[in-house]
This record gives sequence, C-alpha cells and structure tokens, in this order.
Amino acid sequence: MLSLMCGIVGYVGLPSQLQEHTALDVLMEGLKRLEYRGYDSAGVAVVANGEVQHRKKAGKLANLSSELEQHPVDKASVGIGHTRWATHGGPTDVNAHPHLADDDQLSLIHNGIIENYATLKQELLADGVTFRSETDTEVAAALLAKIYRTTGNQDLTRSMQLASQRLEGAFTLLAVHADHPGMVVASRRNSPLVVGLGEGENFLGSDVSGFIDFTRDAIELAQDQVVTITPDSVEITDFMGNPAEGKQFTVDWDASAAEKDGYDTFMEKEIHDQPHAVADTLLGRTDAAGQLILDELRIDPEELKSITKIIVLACGTSAYAGMVAKYAIEHWCRIPVEVELSHEFRYRDPIIDPNTLVVSISQSGETMDTLMAVRYAKEQGARTVSICNTNGSTIPRESDAVLYTHAGPEIAVASTKAFLAQITAAYLLGLYLAQLNKKLYSQAIKDILAQLAEIPAKIQTVLDQADQVKELARSMKDTGSVLFLGRNVGYPVALEGALKLKELAYIHAEGFAAGELKHGPIALIDEGQPVFVVVPSPMDRHSLHAKVVSNIQEVRARGAKTIVVAEQGDEDVKQYAETTFYVPETLPMLMPLLTTVPLQIFALELASAKGYDVDQPRNLAKSVTVE
Repeated sequence: MLSLMCGIVGYVGLPSQLQEHTALDVLMEGLKRLEYRGYDSAGVAVVANGEVQHRKKAGKLANLSSELEQHPVDKASVGIGHTRWATHGGPTDVNAHPHLADDDQLSLIHNGIIENYATLKQELLADGVTFRSETDTEVAAALLAKIYRTTGNQDLTRSMQLASQRLEGAFTLLAVHADHPGMVVASRRNSPLVVGLGEGENFLGSDVSGFIDFTRDAIELAQDQVVTITPDSVEITDFMGNPAEGKQFTVDWDASAAEKDGYDTFMEKEIHDQPHAVADTLLGRTDAAGQLILDELRIDPEELKSITKIIVLACGTSAYAGMVAKYAIEHWCRIPVEVELSHEFRYRDPIIDPNTLVVSISQSGETMDTLMAVRYAKEQGARTVSICNTNGSTIPRESDAVLYTHAGPEIAVASTKAFLAQITAAYLLGLYLAQLNKKLYSQAIKDILAQLAEIPAKIQTVLDQADQVKELARSMKDTGSVLFLGRNVGYPVALEGALKLKELAYIHAEGFAAGELKHGPIALIDEGQPVFVVVPSPMDRHSLHAKVVSNIQEVRARGAKTIVVAEQGDEDVKQYAETTFYVPETLPMLMPLLTTVPLQIFALELASAKGYDVDQPRNLAKSVTVE
C-alpha cells in the first residue's frame, strides 16, 4: 500500500512566549510551509485552559483558516498541527487529523501507515472503544489512550514508548494531553521527524520547513526513537525507554528561500532557481589544484577503487537522474552501472557483493521504497552512497556516505531543480571515481569540470528565452496526447519531459528511446500528433544526430507535429521541425542539464493554461514515505 508524505508540526513554549506568538501562530505558519506534503485536509490541536481544543477541515489549509476564524481556539503555548494526504479513509472532516481519545483529553496526529491497525482495532472494539473515523490514526490514538490509563502512572512519554512497541509499519506520531499542558511527545519509525531548538521553546516538524521561521538549529532523530519536548528540554529515548541521542545541525537556508520571490507559483520559482541549484551543488568540490574533493564521501578511497559494479536506486524523476548517471559513469569510469526502481529491487533477488557500490537518489531522503532498498543492500554487504537534497533525512543517515545536493528547499510537488542538482551530483561522483581509478587524465577531468562550471549561465540563457516555449504551450492547452523521443542521455530527458506533463497537465504523455520508434511506437503517430524530439549534439561521438534527424523525418511524414530541442547552431533539424528550441552548446554528456529546462517550462505553462494547480497536482504529494 502506498502512502504519501503528510506534514506534521509541533510546538511547546513558555506562557511568556504568547507575547510574541501563540502555538497556533507557529502551527499555521509551519503547516503553510508543509502543505506541499499533503493537502487533502488540515487540522490543529492546542492545550489551553485545561482542555484540548481542536479544529480540522477537509480541503486545503485555507479551509482550516476559515474554520479558525469562525470558531477560534484559546491562546495556547502548546499544540500540534497536520496537513494530510489521504490513505486510510477519504479526505473528509471526520478523517482529518488530529484524532482524539481518552474522553477527548488526548490528541494525536500521524504520518505513515499502521500496518496492524485492523488487529489493534478489533482488540480496542472488544474493550468498548468507539471510533468516529475510518483512519488507522484513530486506532493509534485509542491505543495510546488505553496504555496511558492502564499503566497506572499516566506518563505520556512512557505510554508513547509502549504504544510504539506494538505498532507495525511506518509512522511518525505526535501527541498532546490535557494532563500535560507543557509537553509534546513524538515517536518515529521509518517516517521523517526533526526537532527544532529555540530559547524557551522547542519545535517538531516533518522537516525543517515546519519551523524555519523560528529557528535554524535542529536535531536529527534516528530510527525507532521517542522524543519529549518541553519549553526548556528535549529528551530522546528508544522505544524501550533507554536514553538516546540525536545529531544536532544548523539549517543552511532561511525562510525566504521557501517563498515565491514574486513568481506566480513555487514551481516557476524553482525552475528559475536552477542556475543557482547547479552552481551551489558544484561549489567547494575541488581543491586549489583542481582535484575533486568530496568531503562527504567518507568511504576509504581504496574501497572505492575496488568497486566492480554500481547499482543506482531511485523512483520517479530521481530514477531518470540515475539513468543519466549510468551513461556518464560508464563512459568516464568503465564500471558497469545498473539503474533500478527501488520498489522492484529487493523483490528480484539482486546480485550484490562487497565490491558493489549502491548509489541511492532521493530529493527528500525519506522515500520509503529507496530506504528499504538501501537497507537491503547494506545487509548484503554493499557500500552505500546517498545523493540527497535534505540534510538530516533518513537515507543519508543510514548510508555509508552522502553527497548532498544544494538545491535548497523544493516546495512544488513536481521536481525540477532537485532533478538538475541530482544529475550534477551524479556527474561529480562519476568524475571522482574516474579520478581515483585514473580512468581519465586529470586534465580531462578539469576540462569537464570547467564545462560544468559554465552550465548555470547556460541554463539562465535557456530561461531567458522561455517566451517561445510558453507561447507554444498555451496554444496546445487542448492537446490530449504528447510523445517524447530521445537517444543516449536524451532518452531519460524524454522520459522526464513526459512525466512532467502527466504530473501537471493530466494528459497522456510517453517518452521513448528514439531507436525504438520503428519497433512499435510509430503506430501512435497520426495527423497532428505532437512529438517532442531531444536531438543529440552534432558533435556526439556515436553519430546519433543523423539517426535522430531521420526519426524526425519519419514521424513528420506521418503527420506528426514535430517540436525539436536542439543545440545552438544545429541547422540540419530546422527543415524537419515545426518548432525548434535551441539550447547553448556544451559537452554532449552534459546536455540533460540544458535540454530538460524547455520541457519543464512547457509542462508548467500548459498546465497553467488549463487552470491547474501546478504546485500541488491532484493525487500527488512530495515524497512516498511508506512502501
């Protein structure tokens, strides 16, 4: 069963803090920043005047804001908030979080899936518990309440430890109780949770976006931990109650990085962030002599020299970044690379040994399919490296090494700048391995790095010429199907272009390797069928350019509307293309960093012309956090 990431925020402060902000202020600001994780419903609960007061509404956060205007809660210095992507139970007011138990004195919110909820529910029904919702979350709340009352000590932290021991699946739980007006207790297993540290106040969030307006100091929580926050303390234990520690870190971006900067949508902003995302991912990766220095790759270089096979694990857009990585790493390092969809990897009995390097790619670092695949790879003795955009997330923590991208927060659900940053990081990894194994001369590596350093300015050139792409997209808003063709590194670009259109515009779109055209897909071509073609550079060493130009002629002869993305100066394609978008010249292997951008802009503009919400597409949220 799949569950997508919900947004969770918790807060506890001193009563004196109410002069600056109430718990509700913190919760609503945090939920605003976390709404990209789920927007089927939202809710809050605060502890005020000896009781738990809660409000929740189906739909987007604006509906909850309206509810709070009509039915305010009292000022409070303790509370929890949640924005939901529906799994167990539809997106209704009743199924929205928080859920109540213990005569409405306990309130609980949850991200993930409780896999044994049905068994627990039967047990609780036999005890006389009644349920108001269809959710597994209410089962967890009822279980926590039962333990709280039956253990005799009415210790909320101990009750959370005991409840967590009985739950199976993936979960982050946050709870408050009217008996404990100065604390929030939380638990995590296979689901993200970080602590924010303040002065006289502390915070919890699915990620640091949930409290970035109030603090940049945070603590990573490890697997199977319970944390209790009060205004002046943070106590961490494992599920058995043994003291534990988290890892403190400082967030290296501020709240303004998560704002739209005057753009209409987060996605538009993030497309325009891409020159900086690529530049920042490259920053500080070389020494004074021009040698690659990847400080985060804390694996003995001698171990990396012994690698005989690389497996890239990823899902969705990240998998297409992995496909680009395959072309680059095999070309530069002469090491075989396999790209695996994380959710299929464990279930096909893959061949792994200590000479296998497993590279996982995940923007959030919380993708459950990828996390479980990484754990499996480690059990089989492989070395693991994570390419990730989120500091302190689970996959980097559990990998042997990490190569962080520095794209900054990506709020729009459909990935853009994280994709280019992932490709950039994969290039760095490939060049580093080539440097270690001496598969490329040092001057060749320097030359490639010099070309990479020019990419941000070239992306900006593509962005500055976006009007032509936008005009075409608006003219095609009623199109029902679009095909994408590419070869070599252009093939994953074609796949990504199709995915963006599916995610944002909800129309049929497919990407194909152009060489496959005559093996079946050409049957889809009829009069007026739009076909995007990502054309290799005329300088490509495989002479694929002529083959792809031939593909353009073939589909055009059958009535296709041909839209070509080509390198500046490529005049051969013009006569066969109805529309041509040019990108600056660069090394053929680096072209995805440029040719992807027009396809992103096209999908954004076409979906906007159709009146769709491009930041929060239907049925999607930012990351899959449960298998």
